[in-house]
Amino acid sequence: MEPHFYNVDVSWKNTRMGQLSSPELGLAEDKAIVVTTPPEFPNGIAGFWSPEHLFTAAVSSCLMTTFLAIAENSKLEFVSFSCKSSGKLEQIDGKFQMSEVLLEPTVVLKDEKDSERAERVLQKSEAACLISNSITSKITMITTIKF
Repeated sequence: MEPHFYNVDVSWKNTRMGQLSSPELGLAEDKAIVVTTPPEFPNGIAGFWSPEHLFTAAVSSCLMTTFLAIAENSKLEFVSFSCKSSGKLEQIDGKFQMSEVLLEPTVVLKDEKDSERAERVLQKSEAACLISNSITSKITMITTIKF
C-alpha cells in the first residue's frame, strides 16, 4: 500500500485558542474545530477541544472504525457500538505525556449467541487499530457486551 497523508492546518485565533481545519475537508467554519489549551494549564480555556481530547478521540474513533470493518468482514450483526474513553496526562521524567488511554467499548448485539464472537472482534479491533499501534501510550480496554 502506498503511504497516505492527512493534512491538518491550525491557526491561532486569540488568547489560548486556535482553529483546526483540513484542506481535504474544506475550510468552512462549520467543518473547523476550535482547540484550546485545557483549563488545567495556565490561561487554559474550558469548554473546548484540547490536543489531549483530540489525542484520546483519535484512539477511540480508530477503535470504532476498525471494529466496524472487522465486524462487517466477520458478519457480526450488532445493534450499536459506543465507546467511552479517557486519556491520562501525567508528568514523567519532567515531561508531560499521554501515558495511557482507557477504552470502554459497549456493543449491543441482536443475539446473545454472538457474544463470544463480538468479544473476539473487539480484541482484534484493538490489536489492529493503526492509531493505537502508532503511539507509545498504554492502551487498556474494558469491554461490555449487551443484548
